[in-house]
Amino acid sequence: MQYRPYTRKNYHKISQLKHLRGTAAADMDVVSRILPFKTNNYVIDELIDWDNYENDPLFRINFPQKELIAPEHFALISHLLTSGADESEVGQAVDDIRRRLNPHPAGQLECNIPEMDGDKLSGIQHKYNETMLVFPAQGQTCHAYCTFCFRWPQFTGMSDYKMALKQAQVSAGYLSRHPEITDVLFSGGDPMVMNAGRLELYIDALLDAEFSNLKTIRIGTKSLSFWPYRYLTDKDSGKILELFRKITDAGIHLSIMAHINHYREMSTGAFREAVHRIRQTGAVIRAQSPILNHVNADAAIWEKMWVDQVGLGIIPYYMFVPRNTGSHRFFSLPLVKAYEIYRKAVSRVSGLARTVRGPSMSALPGKIKIDGIPEINGKRYICMSFIQGRSPRWVKRPFFAEYDPKASWINELKPAFGEKAFFFDRDGSGASRLEDSGDESGLRSFALA
Repeated sequence: MQYRPYTRKNYHKISQLKHLRGTAAADMDVVSRILPFKTNNYVIDELIDWDNYENDPLFRINFPQKELIAPEHFALISHLLTSGADESEVGQAVDDIRRRLNPHPAGQLECNIPEMDGDKLSGIQHKYNETMLVFPAQGQTCHAYCTFCFRWPQFTGMSDYKMALKQAQVSAGYLSRHPEITDVLFSGGDPMVMNAGRLELYIDALLDAEFSNLKTIRIGTKSLSFWPYRYLTDKDSGKILELFRKITDAGIHLSIMAHINHYREMSTGAFREAVHRIRQTGAVIRAQSPILNHVNADAAIWEKMWVDQVGLGIIPYYMFVPRNTGSHRFFSLPLVKAYEIYRKAVSRVSGLARTVRGPSMSALPGKIKIDGIPEINGKRYICMSFIQGRSPRWVKRPFFAEYDPKASWINELKPAFGEKAFFFDRDGSGASRLEDSGDESGLRSFALA
């Protein structure tokens, strides 16, 4: 299959859009001005049920819809477009809205970017001791964009919010100075949009130096779901698989961190064959996804997804909570509901599928997991712990919040038992006090009349 992308500029050529009803097509024009939009022929032809697109989970996570943004934002941009406003005026309004959507939450730019020789390394993040994230400049796009993406600013032209590493040797230099790092995670965008030769430059920079501290290379990707032909029929598919084998032959564990949001993504022959070929290289595939309202907020969906993953040799890894950025208003759900869905799903699968951890918030202090809803002296609480923390002292230390049936993020919870702050707030780092609220108010004034 030949890859054919569609974006805001040419999506009108998609023949299946004839199925859209009402104002859905016009709504796309408005929403795609604010949130990035990209799809491809595989997603369109093989994943989406166009006869029931309004309820189709793959349509919802790939195509712009009116409900993804606040009504006042939609009304503003719609008015400017229909009234023939100058492109510069539309662009200014769009930029203002985007900056109100909490771009790059959890201190990604303020707290995670390290320095070397006095220079900030904008294409590297080092939040947890053991793990370095690398954002190759050539991998800052995807085969198709997810509407819930928490790194959406990478694709919108907001240059002051973009993370990109242009020189492969920089990551090797940083790794050499930080022996505590054992894992390197290539992220994006999607590193698998890079051609094999370019990706190999970044990999070789690590392998050639023979770092004794490097144990694992991870590659975060949605390609298995949105373009499995990356491993089947692309002109350099064979070279990609050879590169994977090169990593494992060097004694480095290779983990493909696959983003799989619904079991339907695993239903095609192309997906299954791609999984088979990747596993033949010695790589391990782990699956992760946020729990998304209107997409997979059902225990039965997660149960089937995990069972199918185990059947394919994929390890269920994470259930995430959608980050408070971009279109989270549409996809977020209360933490207690997310936990109940997780609990029900995990109780119905075998131990091989109970490797999945969650629901987990990748918040500013670290990865915070909901452990349970205990009742103490007749009152319910939310029990949590850190899977990872900015301070290793925080990991696996239980703490409690007041029960809140509406809270969908850590900063909406209050400490339990009369405490004025959670223990990590009192730890001296002040990390969580920087946690953002994702405020969408305070737009510049644009007249609608």
